[in-house]
Amino acid sequence: MAVLPVFYECRRSVVAKLLFLWHSCSIRQFEQIHCSVITSGQSHHNAFLLTELCSSLFIRRHPDHHRLQNYQSIVLHFSVHPPTIKLWNLFIRDFSKSSQPSAALLLYSGMRRNCLHPDMHTFPLLLKSFSKLRNQDPLLFFADIIKHGLDLDSFVRNSLISALANSGSPRLARQVFDENPQRDVIAWTAMIDGYVRNGSPAEGLDCFLLMRSMGVKADEVTVVSALSAAGSLCYAWIGKWLHGFYVESGRVRWDVFVGSALVDMYMKCGHSDDARQVFDEMPTRNVVSWSCLVAGYVQLGRCKEALLVFQDMLIDNLRPNSKTLTSVLTACAQLGALDQGKWVHAYIDRNLIELNSILGTALIDMYVKCGCINEACFVFDKLPSKGLYTWTAMISGLAMNGDALGSLSFFSRMMCSGVQPNKVTFLGALSACSHGGLVEEGRKLFDEMRDKYHLDPDVGHYGCMVDLLGRAGCLEEAVKLIEEMPMEPSPSIWGALLGACVIHKNLELGEYIGNLLVKLQPDHSGWYSLLANVHLEHQKWDKAASIRKSMKMKGIDKIPGVSWIEVNGLIRDFVTSESLSDWELCEMMDSVWRHIVSSIYDHKVDNINISDCG
Repeated sequence: MAVLPVFYECRRSVVAKLLFLWHSCSIRQFEQIHCSVITSGQSHHNAFLLTELCSSLFIRRHPDHHRLQNYQSIVLHFSVHPPTIKLWNLFIRDFSKSSQPSAALLLYSGMRRNCLHPDMHTFPLLLKSFSKLRNQDPLLFFADIIKHGLDLDSFVRNSLISALANSGSPRLARQVFDENPQRDVIAWTAMIDGYVRNGSPAEGLDCFLLMRSMGVKADEVTVVSALSAAGSLCYAWIGKWLHGFYVESGRVRWDVFVGSALVDMYMKCGHSDDARQVFDEMPTRNVVSWSCLVAGYVQLGRCKEALLVFQDMLIDNLRPNSKTLTSVLTACAQLGALDQGKWVHAYIDRNLIELNSILGTALIDMYVKCGCINEACFVFDKLPSKGLYTWTAMISGLAMNGDALGSLSFFSRMMCSGVQPNKVTFLGALSACSHGGLVEEGRKLFDEMRDKYHLDPDVGHYGCMVDLLGRAGCLEEAVKLIEEMPMEPSPSIWGALLGACVIHKNLELGEYIGNLLVKLQPDHSGWYSLLANVHLEHQKWDKAASIRKSMKMKGIDKIPGVSWIEVNGLIRDFVTSESLSDWELCEMMDSVWRHIVSSIYDHKVDNINISDCG
């Protein structure tokens, strides 16, 4: 009889060693161990061992998802007779977190065919999958939830509220929420977060205030959702009230997620100093905290500061994620910082960061704004999936760089790929037609936008068409288009037509538009200059001089142009007619002199004849 305890001890030891191996080996070695487990019969007699095997497999998140799918099927069909509900839940959980959440729904159907009853853990996992599938209705499972007596389970009901809200049905979520007899803080938070995610932050804040009035104590997740709502509405006063409310609880200094949400809220409200103060006071900062600060500076147009914060983040040995890098690339694009943008691209490749659609689009946008079309096309071709924003970035970028035909070619390719254009896409394509003088193509696109895709043109689209027609000399057609606009034409549209009048020397129309613009924007120096140019084209020297004199009398100066230049990785800006101080001039001349002396010395060294050395 003493043999049995020894046998069981050995068996437990084997199981422990197998579990250790599974968590430390490669996927290929893992498959070999699994085969050994099956052939030894362990999978049939040790349910715990098999469950741990599957769990270990899921944790790996092998990049070859299709291979992982096939291997899971093998485990499911050949390892367990019959598979337990816990094992099915593991499979459903895995696919609910993957890029193929619809597979979790197929697994649920398979589980039902095997006559297994779902438990309280099954439906929350399925509902999480539904949250990622915007075209599916989570209420399809409601009958099953009631059938299995889980409709009163708070965990299941809260998951249903969250799934309905996240799948674009906040009204249905509110209906389920209102019928819930036990509304705990999780249910309230799901409702608040659902409103914010669906673009109704005001309703989210109302929900938060109602929760407070009913005596439900908010937790960290609730406060994060409420801060997100305040930031979306730019309600800094509510954000500050939430800040004070949470400080009084004595926990704000210890919660990195609330601190990050505060930084994000203050930045969206334009209170960068408050955001920086919260950030500096945080004892612990993670990648989300840094990303909020970087993104906030970019949103406020303070791109130099965003890059400096990113530099500090790297010095702090924090690995940026794709959201951080997207904001940094946007800053580089705005500054024209090509060298720094290329460094970020190299960092992405060097650290094997997944180039998803959002990050890839930011990289393309950076390259096209820096004039590097070939690099942008290379990134575009490398992307595994190309969404609408990716196509739009290429179309608009090529138009911006004067490649009208290339831009329209990408537009045609996008249509062939089945991606439907939006208003921004058409704006890029019409801009290409305007820059390239492609009148017929522009007319066709403008008509298709309204008639085929049922998109109402905005002021920007009309502006492109007016500019296109004006450049081509079709001034009467441009005037007619302006008169047919459903909205009030903006000064920029009249300005485009005024510029065309200067080019085509139409004095009567140009004088009328010029005087109109001066009345609309009496402090805008550009309209005075264009109106003066109209008269100069017709040798009306006195009128042109009178306009210049009027500008001086009103104290209107031309807005100086600002240029950016990147030198040795540093961004420098200078303004037209800008003067340097004496010390700046001396420093610059000293630098130039040292560079000249160094070049002369190097030139002399390079021209030494070896035969003269002896």
